Amino acid sequence: MKRYAKFVIPALLLSAVLVVLMVNLSSALVYFNTPSEVVTREASDARLRLGGRVVPASVLEAEGGVTFDVDDCDASVTVFHVGDPPQLFAEGIGVVVEGSWNGVAFQSDTMLVKHDEQYRTDYEDYDEDRHACAP
Repeated sequence: MKRYAKFVIPALLLSAVLVVLMVNLSSALVYFNTPSEVVTREASDARLRLGGRVVPASVLEAEGGVTFDVDDCDASVTVFHVGDPPQLFAEGIGVVVEGSWNGVAFQSDTMLVKHDEQYRTDYEDYDEDRHACAP
């Protein structure tokens, strides 16, 4: 009995720790919907996240915010963002916005932009092929 206790008790403790970690980590994950998923949803005040690429030539300054389109190469969604966008916000980059879907457009109040670690001083360095959908 003593031999089994040396194995069973640590195994149970380790299992309990792993279960607690898995439960806490799964609740901390942040998911976002693609434009293709959002357009199939019904209008709702429920908060959700939308992620995709800012469509080039779609960014318009609006009073109190900015309007732009986000796509995932299959569908495009118009986003009305309230507030100032982050400094790194630009056409063709990845963005995650948080807000609600009204059935026609996405109303956003929080925005995260995707960027890499390379600093570019000129717009000439923008690679259209890298940020475009594959034909």
